[in-house]
Amino acid sequence: MCQSEARRGPELRAAKWLHFPQLALRRRLGQLSCMSRPALKLRSWPLTVLYYLLPFGALRPLSRVGWRPVSRVALYKSVPTRLLSRAWGRLNQVELPHWLRRPVYSLYIWTFGVNMKEAAVEDLHHYRNLSEFFRRKLKPQARPVCGLHSVISPSDGKILNFGQVKNCEVEQVKGVTYSLESFLGPRTSTEDLPFPPATSCSSFRSQLVTREGNELYHCVIYLAPGDYHCFHSPTDWTVSHRRHFPGSLMSVNPGMARWIKELFCHNERVVLTGDWKHGFFSLTAVGATNVGSIRIYFDRDLHTNSPRYSKGSYNDFSFVTHANKEGIPMRKGEHLGEFNLGSTIVLIFEAPKDFNFKLKAGQKIRFGEALGSL
Repeated sequence: MCQSEARRGPELRAAKWLHFPQLALRRRLGQLSCMSRPALKLRSWPLTVLYYLLPFGALRPLSRVGWRPVSRVALYKSVPTRLLSRAWGRLNQVELPHWLRRPVYSLYIWTFGVNMKEAAVEDLHHYRNLSEFFRRKLKPQARPVCGLHSVISPSDGKILNFGQVKNCEVEQVKGVTYSLESFLGPRTSTEDLPFPPATSCSSFRSQLVTREGNELYHCVIYLAPGDYHCFHSPTDWTVSHRRHFPGSLMSVNPGMARWIKELFCHNERVVLTGDWKHGFFSLTAVGATNVGSIRIYFDRDLHTNSPRYSKGSYNDFSFVTHANKEGIPMRKGEHLGEFNLGSTIVLIFEAPKDFNFKLKAGQKIRFGEALGSL
C-alpha cells in the first residue's frame, strides 16, 4: 500500500463511519414522508423550533440528509393564537385584589408609557380587572375633535400607511400589499349587501367608487398596547352593513406586518360599510393576538373569537331594515367600538381627487386629530 493510501485510510474509515447515520436519517425521513400531513407537521415542529433556537446552526447538518425546517412564517401561523387570546380574555376578567391593583397597573403603565392623567378615572384602585383598565375612558377635554377637516383619526395610534388605492391593492406597510377584494370579502348577488358580483379588479372598484371623478383612499392606524383602546366615528356617515371575518389572531405590530404578506386578510376583522357625503365609506377593526374581543357598541349580535369557525368564512348583517331604510347614522367623533389591548383600524373610502391627507407615515396620532380634507 502506498503512503498516500495509508494516509487516506483514517479519512476513509471516518467517512464510512459518518455514512451510516446519514443512511439511518434518510430512512427515518422516508418514513416521515409517508405520514399524513398533520402527523408530519406534528413531528417536524419540535425540530424546527430547535433549529431556529439553537446557536451556531446545531441542527443544520440535518439539511444534508433531506430535512428542511418549516419556515418562520408557517411556524408562527401554527401557534394557537385564538386559544391564547381567549385564555388572555378570561384572565383579564379575573378581579384583582384591592392591594394588587396598583402594582400590576403601575407595571403596565411603566412598560407601555400610558398617560393616566388623561383617564376619566385616575385612581388605579377603581379598575377591578385588567379588562376595565384596558378599556378606560378619557376625560372629555383630553381629545378635542377637529371641526375644520372632514375626516379625523378614529383612534390613538401610529400611521402605518395612507394614500390612494391603486390596482385594487392596499399597503399594510410600505412595500407590503394585500388585495382589496380579499380584505373586504367576495362580492355577492344579494341585493341588500354592499358588494355585487364583479369579474375583474376594475369592476370590483367600480362597485365601490359610486361617483364619477372620485378615487379610493385608504389609511392604516396601528394601536399599540399603551394606546387608548376605544375607537370613534371618523366622519359623519351612515353604517348600512357589517361583515365579520373569523380568522387568525396574529400580531399586527409593524414588524410583523412587514413579515407576513396579507396579514390583515388572515386575521379576524369586522368590516363596517356605508356612505358619507362623497360616496362609499368603510371602517375595519382588525383583531390581533390577545385582541380576540372586538366590540361594536350598536351591534349586539356581533360575537368575535369564537372557539370554532370555518376558514375563509364570513358573516353578513344588514342594518337596513323595513323600519330603518337608511342604517345607523354616526356623527364625527361619536363612540363606535373598542378593542381589548391594541390592534389596527383600516379606513377605505371614496372621495374627490383633490382630497389631501394631513399625515406622514410613521407619525403618532390621537383620536380627534385631522386625517385629511378637501
